[in-house]
Amino acid sequence: MTVGRRALLQGLPALLAAMTLSAASAPLLAQEAAPPPALSPASDARDVNPDTHLVLRFAQPPVIGRSGRIRIYDAADDRLVDTLDLGIPAGPTERTRLPAPPYLATPYPYAEGPHRTNANTRPGTPSAGAASTPDNYQLTIIGGFTDGFHFHPVIVRGNTATIYPHHNLLEYDKRYYVRIDPGVIAGFGDIDGKPVWRFSTKAKPPRADLERVTVSADGTGDFNTVQGALDFVPDHPARRVTIFVRDGDYEEIVYFRNKSNLTIEGEHRDKVRVHYANNEVFNPHPANISTNEAPGTFPSRRAAFAADNVKGVHLRNMTLQTTLEGQAEGLLITGSENIVSDVTVIGSGDALQVNGSTYLEGVKIVGHGDTILGRGPAFFRRCEIESRGPFMWIRNTSANHGNVFVDCRFSAIGDGRQHLARSPVNKGKSYPYAEAVLIDATLSGVSPEGWGEIGGDASNVRFWEYNSRNADGTLVDVSKRHPASRQLTMERDAELIKKYSTPSWVLGGWTPR
Repeated sequence: MTVGRRALLQGLPALLAAMTLSAASAPLLAQEAAPPPALSPASDARDVNPDTHLVLRFAQPPVIGRSGRIRIYDAADDRLVDTLDLGIPAGPTERTRLPAPPYLATPYPYAEGPHRTNANTRPGTPSAGAASTPDNYQLTIIGGFTDGFHFHPVIVRGNTATIYPHHNLLEYDKRYYVRIDPGVIAGFGDIDGKPVWRFSTKAKPPRADLERVTVSADGTGDFNTVQGALDFVPDHPARRVTIFVRDGDYEEIVYFRNKSNLTIEGEHRDKVRVHYANNEVFNPHPANISTNEAPGTFPSRRAAFAADNVKGVHLRNMTLQTTLEGQAEGLLITGSENIVSDVTVIGSGDALQVNGSTYLEGVKIVGHGDTILGRGPAFFRRCEIESRGPFMWIRNTSANHGNVFVDCRFSAIGDGRQHLARSPVNKGKSYPYAEAVLIDATLSGVSPEGWGEIGGDASNVRFWEYNSRNADGTLVDVSKRHPASRQLTMERDAELIKKYSTPSWVLGGWTPR
């Protein structure tokens, strides 16, 4: 044996040992593939609600890509049912700097009848003469509003990615499969729908004559989403219908119109959270029409939760929140004879907008300024208002009362001292009949002037208080109050105080029940 060969044989054990050490020190990722995500609905699941989201739960936070498509197919014939293209941005992120467009010349037409949905109408189809909503952002029809809403097709929270199909495209008694392009979730490959992720929906919807339906985010109720239940219940039932929302997190834009005789009730106020990142930038008014100013103007799409042109709707026991700043309502309610009780509303500017006779009791409102906006009349009892700026901007006319607060608490957020209300000139228009009346209020962090700017003629403005107190129960020093405001006294104004303490007198003759 040659010297060279003998040396090679003698060195073989050391070489093998080095190779073993190298393999042992290789990255763990090379030895163990990441576990596949858990799917919901689970693959081959049955009796799934058609309003379901598609949820993937990973071992670590996923990263959403900027390209690729999610497709849902009808398994019976391979028909494409829905497509979500991640190459299309969710919605605008910067405000358009254009002159304010005019308001509608005639009242907005709230057409009754069959609802128009993504299944039968193109999202972005204009209503009431509005400019067509461009299709350069994601669009979906919600609650029959064909002009459409911008939305996020995929939302990541922690280790969970939730896919939002377009509303009302999945049906009962169907079998579907899902395919996801590799670019949708960074580092995550295609789900080849037929063998990997498929599910079947319930055979039929709940009975149409039910007086109570249940929403549960985990899929164990009649519906997975609040919007799904609202789309199902009749617009004007003969007997009151209740949508009961079980505890859970509901990240969705809620919009409904033309409903009456309806209660939406959460299981627990702090455990039912309906929220979305929505505001005037993300879902702006049409390019050629302004919104919100007077009865009949074009409806707004910027709220997280909007009840539009409704009557006899009762919201109770839940938290409603928008998570974006700017002009952004947690709740926008327009109509008549509506009730909001034991609800927390969190927004930014205009956190709560109330238009039409509304009774609010035990409601907490948190916002960044002009925290309560609207045309009234609204009666607040035992409510809490927290604001980083002026507490309200009331825009009622002489046709009805504005905002009346009985036994409510106003607390400024932060170090500043805020005005209770203001009434500046807005786009050349003033509000000479603006009315905000406080009876037995508790004030913390309110400015000595109490009331802010009043534009134009203030002779009919009613910025009135009776018996305002500090947090320690002592009377507020009102010696520096705005000269246009007024302090009511029991000796001089007993009858007036009694009237303003009566909901039916404030709300145009309607007695809340």
